[in-house]
Amino acid sequence: MTLEHAARAVRENAYAPYSRFKVGAALRAPSGTIYAGCNVENVAYPEGTCAEAGAIAAMVAAGETEIEEAYVIADAAHPVPPCGGCRQKLAEFARGEAKVTLATIDGATLETTVEALLPGAFGDVHMDRA
Repeated sequence: MTLEHAARAVRENAYAPYSRFKVGAALRAPSGTIYAGCNVENVAYPEGTCAEAGAIAAMVAAGETEIEEAYVIADAAHPVPPCGGCRQKLAEFARGEAKVTLATIDGATLETTVEALLPGAFGDVHMDRA
């Protein structure tokens, strides 16, 4: 299964009754395993979960902690980048050069990297470890 196929398939399961904006995300870990997640809304905004966060949670729950590549798909006119929080989440588990493909259900894609999505990311080097 490809990242695109996994993201497209899981997007169909998104729970988005309020925004009607379904998003799917798929991540590949160094093991080759693909983890997928979809957005899950809640009437008490902002208590929902983004697709990227769901995929990361599935990866961590399976015992892996590194993202080699990510694919995010939504029904939009142009490829949609992750929200700021998900950019930080991706930066937590991926190297800066990790490829991120942003896609629409109609086939438009934009390839970028984690670092391009979040330049100057906050990281563990910023933590006071005295």
